[in-house]
Parts: sequence; structure tokens; C-alpha cells
Amino acid sequence: MARQVTYKYKRQTKVINFSFDKYHDVHEAVAAAEGVDISSFLAMEKQLAMSTRDKATLKEYRAKEFQRLGFSDIRFLKDEEKEAK
Repeated sequence: MARQVTYKYKRQTKVINFSFDKYHDVHEAVAAAEGVDISSFLAMEKQLAMSTRDKATLKEYRAKEFQRLGFSDIRFLKDEEKEAK
């Protein structure tokens, strides 16, 4: 079953298809869809993961960085929402 991700990029709501075969997580998928280079973000996230065991720190860093890049409301679409469209 195909998954879909919804997100806002620069105040515009968009929906893309998502596959774990292609992307590690939804953040990588939305960045690729918009052509945003996140290589420096991934390097910093890796360093942060090695220096802390706190998952909340990683999640907060990811959310703030993507918000700085212009992304918001990144989430998987639920089946009910797909059928409504």
C-alpha cells in the first residue's frame, strides 16, 4: 500500500507519495520533492545522534531546522483523509 505525506512549504500545502525504499524518513522525502539540499543538516543530525541519547533532542532539532527551511506540518496522510480527497 502506497503512503502519502502532506506538508506545507512556504505556506503552500502539498501531498507527495512516500516509500521507505527511497527515503529514510518523511523529512528527506519532502526536502527531495522541493529540491532542498539537506546534506549539511544530515551531517549535523548524525553528530548530534552520536553525542546524545535523548530522542527528544533529535526530534526538536529536526523540527526547528525544517521550520527554518520553510517546511511545516509534515505528516503521513491517514486513510480517511485520502478517501476524502
